[in-house]
Amino acid sequence: MTDAMPPGSGLPADNPFAERDWTTPHGLPPFERIRPEHYEPAFAAALAEHLSEIARIADSAEPARFADTVGAMERAGLALDRVASVFFNLTGSDTNPALQEVERAISPRLARHGSAIYLNPALWARISAVDADAEGLGDEERRVLDRYRTRFRRAGADLAPEAKARMAAIAERLAELGTRFGQNLLADESGFVLPLDGEDDLAGLPDFLRHAAAGAARERGGGHAHVITLSRSLIEPFLVFSTRRDLRERAYAAWTRRGESGGPTDNRAVIAEIVRLRAERARLLGFDSFAHYKLDDTMAGSPDAAMDLLRGVWTPAHRQAAAEKERLQAIVQAEGHNFALQAHDWRHYAEKLRRAEHDLDESEIKAYLPLPGIVDAAFDTASRLFGLRFTELEDAPRYHPDVRVWRVTNADGSEVGLFIGDYFARASKRSGAWMSAFRSQERLNGVVTPIIVNVMNFAKAPEGEVTLLSFDDARTLFHEFGHALHGLLSDVTYPMLSGTAVSGDFVELPSQLYEHWLEQPEVLRAHARHHRTGEPMPEALLQKLLAARTFNQGFATVEYTASAIVDMTLHLSSAGEDGLDVPAFEAEALKRIAMPPEIGMRHRAPHFAHIFSGDGYAAGYYSYLWSEVLDADAFDAFREAGDIFDPETAARLRRFVYGAGNLRPPREAYTAFRGRLPSIDPLLRKRGLAA
Repeated sequence: MTDAMPPGSGLPADNPFAERDWTTPHGLPPFERIRPEHYEPAFAAALAEHLSEIARIADSAEPARFADTVGAMERAGLALDRVASVFFNLTGSDTNPALQEVERAISPRLARHGSAIYLNPALWARISAVDADAEGLGDEERRVLDRYRTRFRRAGADLAPEAKARMAAIAERLAELGTRFGQNLLADESGFVLPLDGEDDLAGLPDFLRHAAAGAARERGGGHAHVITLSRSLIEPFLVFSTRRDLRERAYAAWTRRGESGGPTDNRAVIAEIVRLRAERARLLGFDSFAHYKLDDTMAGSPDAAMDLLRGVWTPAHRQAAAEKERLQAIVQAEGHNFALQAHDWRHYAEKLRRAEHDLDESEIKAYLPLPGIVDAAFDTASRLFGLRFTELEDAPRYHPDVRVWRVTNADGSEVGLFIGDYFARASKRSGAWMSAFRSQERLNGVVTPIIVNVMNFAKAPEGEVTLLSFDDARTLFHEFGHALHGLLSDVTYPMLSGTAVSGDFVELPSQLYEHWLEQPEVLRAHARHHRTGEPMPEALLQKLLAARTFNQGFATVEYTASAIVDMTLHLSSAGEDGLDVPAFEAEALKRIAMPPEIGMRHRAPHFAHIFSGDGYAAGYYSYLWSEVLDADAFDAFREAGDIFDPETAARLRRFVYGAGNLRPPREAYTAFRGRLPSIDPLLRKRGLAA
């Protein structure tokens, strides 16, 4: 690892963060030696060191120059980065009550620390005084300087002292609330189980789901043979296959009411305060709303542009979902039932319709999608596109026994970085799937090789069995590995510009683009192999799978787009001023867009971690769709070249997208790769929504 705590930092010798260098294999954190009680003193020492470094920069009597101002800031805070990267990776992927207690204490402290830097008038004066033209700065240095100035202004550096004080207070409180939201959600997710105690309760469940439910029961304890938890890898297939409509209804209600229990983990008051404080912060900075503030520094540029895209997709998706609903209702009636289709029924009857229209059985598909095979498919795709090689490391430290680690190299053997895969659901892990970094690439401080992690929540197979994935699971793995490549292939000098540190509506391009390769016959023929026999997926099944790619896309697009519209509507409003009634606001927003009652939002507000555990995707959930416009068009570049692994196209993709970090604004980056900006048409074709 990079140098961190200097001698005399005050940390006891047995604290791993006191060590200047970690001598663990491959520079990974010494997970087995780091205990929860090590974090708070390590944070305290690192924060003090960082403030000392900032003070030296801000109080310098020398004329402000790039190297001793912005460059020095990019060299500062290395110890803090090291402690925080380990801590926050573990609070997401393998937490416990001791870590959660530290998280509640440290989150507002980190917010205060950030405010002390961004609202420091002497520091801001020096950054403002750097003259790029007089120094003849290069393009990357100019970009870093511009990003620093933008970040400081957006944090309130130009405000009057009273407003700065209020901005600092808001930042601290939002940090507390975001931590509380996430911990409440994890408590609700890990606290619920639906027992399946007899054969009647298991009716309709295929073997793979019975095994997964038995594994969840063993992990949770409680004496039940099988349980369904709120892990997406369990509850979604349960909603698909269970023939017990009453149990589907109970499971769906628990899933959609996470964060809305009425007890100590209820997130509704937390959301109301978050929305109010975000709106206040935006007004202090001169913006009409938090959405206007957030999108001012994105590729979209404004809420109007984002909403235009959402509306442009909503209309054809809504129309298609209505047609899908009629076909599902017809199946209900054909089976002799007289109930109206409900949200907890949709997935179940959609699977029946898929079998009828495409002769596809989810269980049959999963048999050809073993987790190791899909990991190999992701690696092989990266090898064919970018010349990467992956070698698994058996001696690498790991924070959980299920974690796997690979060394990544270029074709010539030169080091790229380390990739960590953490694939299985557990009670100590928050839901969802994500990419993060234990160490990000940058050359300024000598960090040439990053350490990147992908975290998933797949249901683990019983001991001795291989974990099988649904096609959606496989797509998720490719998606997150696309993010991982964005971090691994980063080729920049300054930490500010590294890897995924790009605009929120551009960061999903590398991940969503990578999904396209999973759906290519060439990739599936090579890697979709039966988990027992090793035989390739039969050509007839492969063709049926590909033919069904746009099946149920009205539903999928409506459930996603509704969440994006509610997110944007919340952050365009000041509804939190007088106490936001979250369910009522949500219901009114959905009424205005005529949300079909048979389809639920993908993320209701009380469990919408994307936008309330932090503000990374707040007023930004639209970005998945915005990036999908880009990724659909970007993959067309390979089709137009006549080869999905075309070397010249892949080289441009690596140079201007995967390897470029934030070296240039996203519109320029995309145009440099594609030669032009995209249109919405490829997206509509991809989703089967084109007229």
